[in-house]
Amino acid sequence: MRRALVAGVMLAGCCVMWGQSASLLVLSKRAHTLSIVDPVSLKVVASAPVGNDPHEVIASADGRTAYVSNYGGGAYNTLAIVDLVERKALPAVDLGALRGPHGLDFVGGKVWFTAEGAKAIGSYDPASGKVDWIMGTGQDRTHMVYVAEDLKWMVTTNVSSGTVTILEKSTRRQGPPPPPPGSGGMRPPPPGGGPMGAPGGSWDETVIPVGRGSEGFDVSPDGREIWVGNAGDGTISIIDRATKKVIQTLEVNVEGANRLKFTPDGKTVLVSTLSGADLVVLDAASRRVMKRVKIGHGAAGIQMNPDGSKAYVACSPDDYVAVIDLKTLEVVGHIEAGGEPDGLAWAVRQ
Repeated sequence: MRRALVAGVMLAGCCVMWGQSASLLVLSKRAHTLSIVDPVSLKVVASAPVGNDPHEVIASADGRTAYVSNYGGGAYNTLAIVDLVERKALPAVDLGALRGPHGLDFVGGKVWFTAEGAKAIGSYDPASGKVDWIMGTGQDRTHMVYVAEDLKWMVTTNVSSGTVTILEKSTRRQGPPPPPPGSGGMRPPPPGGGPMGAPGGSWDETVIPVGRGSEGFDVSPDGREIWVGNAGDGTISIIDRATKKVIQTLEVNVEGANRLKFTPDGKTVLVSTLSGADLVVLDAASRRVMKRVKIGHGAAGIQMNPDGSKAYVACSPDDYVAVIDLKTLEVVGHIEAGGEPDGLAWAVRQ
């Protein structure tokens, strides 16, 4: 009885933690909604409209706000915003000429996004309500983005170019501009003169050829490797971040690879494909396929819960999100959160 009581208290505490402080966010491309899902019951507790063709979603660091890219292959140019506390849509961000926003990250209090139509990356500052930084890639279909926590480097995949771009904040000092007329010889401060990680200043850009259709990717938790799924080749390219070179190409039959994600411990890599029934699971150390998990008729977004016990995979053609136990590598549940689910994210309330 004592063991049962303790187990009951632990389970209740777990439910409170997940139910109140963390939520799974699921985008429905068909319904044009963002669903807030209770990760314990796997039920939708609220939903909000997010505009046309929502593809990716990210939550703010405090878990109070969600940002959604309205993609449209370059037809749209907005970021939808959802208040996760009040559970309602807020006015969208108009990105102007930065069309085709897709990949998202939230780092340093800002929303980082790709803009395929502009071949660029940008950052949106919620505090000022403005886009405060833009950097061109010169590559076709700049699609997904990862921004390092120290804001000193970032990575994008460029689908149609078959490349990966690594951007690093330059340590080179730029010469001061000439003094403006009538200034008495006084020069203005150099551009980008703020902290090392601040937007602006000079960036070094390295373009690395990988494989056809490079789209889904992830950076290993230790920051040393970048794994890229090449949808057109069915391969995975592994890039050493220090040398910025492809050190291995894995022939693992992942045609149509859509998303790739490390587990939080860095030991396992999951790859979804839109053209197959399997979620491909790889051992990161041996670089070998551990298992192919039958999940449906194709899949897109992948997300892990914070403790790394479960994975959630958006099975777009089947209109559900599959729940995977990462110990047994078996499907243990499904989430119904609107037709054609795609982007997934965690919102952890601070």
